[in-house]
Amino acid sequence: MKLIADNTCQEKSLNKGKPPINVTSEIGRLRTVMLKRPGKEVENLVPEYLHRLLFDDIPYLPIIQKEHDFFAETLRSRGIEVLYLEQLFVEALTSEEIKIQFIDEMLRECHAHVNGASIVLKEYLLSFSTEQMVDKIMSGVLKKEIDSEKKTHLYEFMDDHYPFYLDPMPNLYFTRDPAASIGNGLTINKMREPARQRESLFMEYIIKYHPRFAGKDVPVWLDRDYPFSIEGGDELVLSKEVIAIGVSERTSAKAIEKLALNLFKKQASFKKVMAVEIPKCRAFMHLDTVFTMVDYDKFTIHPEILGPQGNLNIYILEKGVDEGTPKISFRTDLQEALKEVLGLDDIILIPCGGGDEIAASREQWNDGSNTLAIAPGVVVTYDRNYISNELLRKNGIEVLEIPSSELSRGRGGPRCMSMPIFREDI
Repeated sequence: MKLIADNTCQEKSLNKGKPPINVTSEIGRLRTVMLKRPGKEVENLVPEYLHRLLFDDIPYLPIIQKEHDFFAETLRSRGIEVLYLEQLFVEALTSEEIKIQFIDEMLRECHAHVNGASIVLKEYLLSFSTEQMVDKIMSGVLKKEIDSEKKTHLYEFMDDHYPFYLDPMPNLYFTRDPAASIGNGLTINKMREPARQRESLFMEYIIKYHPRFAGKDVPVWLDRDYPFSIEGGDELVLSKEVIAIGVSERTSAKAIEKLALNLFKKQASFKKVMAVEIPKCRAFMHLDTVFTMVDYDKFTIHPEILGPQGNLNIYILEKGVDEGTPKISFRTDLQEALKEVLGLDDIILIPCGGGDEIAASREQWNDGSNTLAIAPGVVVTYDRNYISNELLRKNGIEVLEIPSSELSRGRGGPRCMSMPIFREDI
């Protein structure tokens, strides 16, 4: 597990003396962010199982790592502290007891007991150093790695031809989805697809056991045991009072309502949750693949999410008279709804691909609307989306482009690849 910089995440944080998490907007100056550098898990993708692992193609590891390192260095060059999920997690396994507890929980979630492999796998994983073990769990465990003499049951010898005991986790470099910072806390998410459900377990252990977060009373607004799915790509913090959440292929209305009620009860600053229904298809996987905030009054948008009359189904949830029931109102005009909840006289929606039928579809597929704002009016984007990038610049946005020939194969952009931990308030 080789990282570009030493990020031992103790008291050398840029935010020393402040709460470990603070995200009250999408555009406040970014101070600390969590990434995951693509690793061997990407090389364990094979054509037969791409669909199972939620990929459309196989990235070339040396180049995807080079592109990801460029992304990380772009952030560091702007004074942003870059943490790595894999390193934070290694540092969170502070005792043998915690390490064993994690392995047991991970194997249980993998259903490894079904084919009788859990005992052998546990022994195998514990044979590694902590760092090697984490890398092995993330990259996947092949059946051929286990010595045949340790297979004691007939069904272990006659098992199907699927090559893995533990699936690789190639989606891990999209750190936005398993957990999402909101205010001074976070959601640790129940993810919809089986291929990704283990991912949020890493963040749960980091919050519980890493010295940077443990004992700091970090609130968890919704945990991964809640039975209905929600993913961080659908969670956008528009201001210290307003959150937008996509009702999408991956995020359920029930999870949104539960999160809203928890926030209204426990975090006084949040007044409104704007639930935005988007088409439930892979191309529009999360709200942030079709809509992101880039400045105080400017947003990217993919025009194809709008209905024939330019409308959307938008539900505004507010605190109700009964603590267990929100007040809900309905809107259809996104622009007007944003002006209302943010108290703005006007806003600008910047269309992906300039709204051109072909360019918009092509660039949205390569995450032209998925921008990472690192300060008001400053965003990181993929270089391949040149029409969208030029339009952002014409609207006064500073655009920092990163190479993306391999990163984009995972169907996620700069926002997808980053989990803000700390932003300055605006």
